[in-house]
Amino acid sequence: MGYEAAKSASPEAVAEGAVGAGTGATVGKLGGMGRAMKSGIGSATVSLSGKWEGIRVSALAAVNAFGDVRDPESGELIAGCRESAESGEFVDTAARMKMGAKSGRPGENTTLVVVATNALLTKVEAGKLAQSGGIGMARAITPVWTTVDGDVVIALSAGKRSAPVNALGVAAAEAVTAAIVRAVRLAPTLGGVPGLKSAAP
Repeated sequence: MGYEAAKSASPEAVAEGAVGAGTGATVGKLGGMGRAMKSGIGSATVSLSGKWEGIRVSALAAVNAFGDVRDPESGELIAGCRESAESGEFVDTAARMKMGAKSGRPGENTTLVVVATNALLTKVEAGKLAQSGGIGMARAITPVWTTVDGDVVIALSAGKRSAPVNALGVAAAEAVTAAIVRAVRLAPTLGGVPGLKSAAP
């Protein structure tokens, strides 16, 4: 499958929403699939500036999380477990878990993120960039990295020009957060699971 994916690589813009790995992706599964919301694939790019003009960090996220997704700018939950199958009100999974709600079954949730930069990185620096990308996951998904999630961030480097790994890490965290938010905002209702893209404005 990896070989076929490489053969299918294209310079075109990445498809987002309920496509590819995002087709069956959902979030907010504390109350089961009947109260979950649709998610999908999201991508975002953050550019460095000044001396590092031209250096970019991009993130691609397939968001199939047990938890909810929060808009980091407003702090509001934007997709997640709802009070009932007919409700648009969120229960706040993290808050309910602190009150004793059980967290579901392993093997049904995972958020996969790839962070790529056109900066030159060593293996150790690539590991640090992936770690920084994980900060972006924590800003957007709540809760994240639970025992019923298989969350992972992978970092790639494809460039010859160096840039400070800490600055790249800041950009990575921002790109991952934005990609996750886009994954739910661009997901339509599918298979009876409501998505934000199909919601009335």
